[in-house]
Amino acid sequence: MHPKYKRILLKLSGESLAGDKTHGIDFDKVMEICKPIKKCTDMGVQVGIVVGGGNFWRGRSSGKMDRTRADHMGMLATTINALGVADALEQLGVQVRVQTAIEMRQIAEPYIRNRAVRHMEKGRVVVFGCGTGNPFFSTDTAAALRAAEIDADIVLKATMVDGVYDCDPKTHPNAVKFSSISFLDVLNRGLQVMDSTAASLCMDNHIPILVFSIDQPENIIHAICGESIGTIVKDTKED
Repeated sequence: MHPKYKRILLKLSGESLAGDKTHGIDFDKVMEICKPIKKCTDMGVQVGIVVGGGNFWRGRSSGKMDRTRADHMGMLATTINALGVADALEQLGVQVRVQTAIEMRQIAEPYIRNRAVRHMEKGRVVVFGCGTGNPFFSTDTAAALRAAEIDADIVLKATMVDGVYDCDPKTHPNAVKFSSISFLDVLNRGLQVMDSTAASLCMDNHIPILVFSIDQPENIIHAICGESIGTIVKDTKED
């Protein structure tokens, strides 16, 4: 197998790290996800990872709590996940660095773009925690932002569904899956690929998004090699 991309940004949801549980981290599942990531690095692919925090905390569903404070709590949740992913990768023999958008020097490096790129050039995986470091922005937007900053070839969004549909496949059995769709169609139709801020950021910087299921972690390798899985979101001018 030969990789199609040199540098990728992998977005992992917090839910994917919980496995069959509804909360917390299932470390066996994290190891399952990290094994194909190691194979990617063995193939020479440079990997950055953005993790969500929904398995611990969702700021948007925090009720009457102040949104800014709730989002800060969510950023701390992503840090827990980032450290869990880093530990699994290290156990597999992968060199890894955790960088956080909010400084917590005792446990992680502060996010510095040039340092992150240098780590990846040396074959280290960089796990980005704390989202963008700002409230009101999702970790999807953080993934789009970090992808643009590190000059990633593509954003790989590993989700709990196997691509982008014209409506929710969980509630509509006749939902139609797209193999390819443009950013403009995603935005105009309000499709749940990433939030509109993240999708717009990728569109403006011509960074394609591949949405695929993480239910089979080996899909990460299939995605890296350009195989036809999930749904690719790209500029209309592209092939």
